[in-house]
Amino acid sequence: MWKNFVDTLVYQWLGLSGKLADAFDFFIYDTVKIFTLLVVIIFLITLIRSYFPIERVRDYLATKHPLVGHVLAALFGIITPFCSCSAIPLFLGFLQARIPLGITFSYLISAPMNNEIAIALLFALFGWKITALYIGFGLLVAILAGIIIGKMDLEDEILIKPKPMNAEAFEAVPLPLKDRAIEARYHTMDLLKKIWAYVVIAVAIGGFIHGYVPTDLIVQLAGKDAWYAVPLATLLGVPMYSNAAGVLPLIEVLVDKGMSLGTALSFMMAITALSLPEAMILKKIMSTRLLAIFFGVVSVGIMIIGYLFNWILS
Repeated sequence: MWKNFVDTLVYQWLGLSGKLADAFDFFIYDTVKIFTLLVVIIFLITLIRSYFPIERVRDYLATKHPLVGHVLAALFGIITPFCSCSAIPLFLGFLQARIPLGITFSYLISAPMNNEIAIALLFALFGWKITALYIGFGLLVAILAGIIIGKMDLEDEILIKPKPMNAEAFEAVPLPLKDRAIEARYHTMDLLKKIWAYVVIAVAIGGFIHGYVPTDLIVQLAGKDAWYAVPLATLLGVPMYSNAAGVLPLIEVLVDKGMSLGTALSFMMAITALSLPEAMILKKIMSTRLLAIFFGVVSVGIMIIGYLFNWILS
């Protein structure tokens, strides 16, 4: 409904057309969507935290094999239809809830890459075998990258520290729902004040990329069956910004024009899992070092998966 309203506003009421209109349409749609998600998700998670002390979650995960948390986080990403930027509010909520860092990254990587929209469109365009391979490899990248980042003890690289929750006090002196909601609203607004400008700038950059993506140049550079096609396609895709629904028609065009399917899918993974606007927002949440490690680990994982795709599908 919101998308239809924005389309009507930009193309009919304002009478805009062309790439500038596409970029403006994308900016309005994504800005409102991301801020809505930020407010709703952070508020709800903060409110829930007041009833369910995070220590219980940590205790639960502590009794399980470390792999369980990563697998659950990556699978959870399948049912959340977010792009790389709109997955950040829930990622931030997990951090505030003190879920282990590596597990939160498994979710952040999986959510934009493996959501149900990507699955449905991949199945419609390329069939169940390609869809199954994409999902399997996508989950593998999310789980392994989360494990690697988690093993590096990078918690101190998070700039927005989780606010301590006095869980024992909540349990000893039950607070009414109104007081908990006021506390959750205060915490949500406090976080928004710290990151709102980065979100606006990031989505503006994303809108420009979305409207002016040079498809012909991509095919010319990475469309050939050369050894460097996969890493080049991945590096070209990293700064771009789109969700699965937006990028899959482009992937279909690239494959029709001669790009290897594995190379095209690695290009898709790079676009959906990583983006310049995402980096702009995350820069306010984590250090440059952790941001570079995150992008580096995921990019290398996508390149390896791209080569595996091409080897299996050859």
